[in-house]
Amino acid sequence: MQVDTAERILKTAEALMIERGYSAFSYADIAEAVAIRKPSIHHHFPTKAGLAAAVLKAHREKLVEGTGQLDLQIRDPWKRLRAYVQYWEGCIRGRTVPFCVAALMGAELPSLPEEVQVEVRLYFSALSEWLERTLRAGVGAGVIVLEDSAAAEAQTLMAVVHGAMLSARATGNCEVFQTVTAAALKRIAAANF
Repeated sequence: MQVDTAERILKTAEALMIERGYSAFSYADIAEAVAIRKPSIHHHFPTKAGLAAAVLKAHREKLVEGTGQLDLQIRDPWKRLRAYVQYWEGCIRGRTVPFCVAALMGAELPSLPEEVQVEVRLYFSALSEWLERTLRAGVGAGVIVLEDSAAAEAQTLMAVVHGAMLSARATGNCEVFQTVTAAALKRIAAANF
């Protein structure tokens, strides 16, 4: 029961962070949404910063697990990148996770508590490392062509995906995300896909 409650608190906190940002949600908001009292939240997560850090850690762990699955299931590195982008397109289109919580918190980084900043940086590091490895593998397999170093291209692709999320959110149009990310993937493709 307590694990279930902690998980419900985490999921609610993540949704509120995505919807409102770090500063605009409170334990009262979570208590109302989860139908528990604020002291119950404090029992599981004594501080808001600790709760936000736990949300980001879980998000990073999901990233590592998901990209690991892509590595195992999709041999072609370019198609792996496309699957990663399509995952986010599906989330945005289906409104299941309309924005990467780590990207949102990255925008708020200077005003976040240190433990939350650490988790944001760890997420970005994990994602950039996977993108860089995948880009290098794609060059080696002859399916990806880079104009710059794999490290620079990984940062570019990460910025494009997160920027496309922001544009889709601002316009309320998922097609913006699809158009922008498709162009980014086409730019690095060694052949027309």
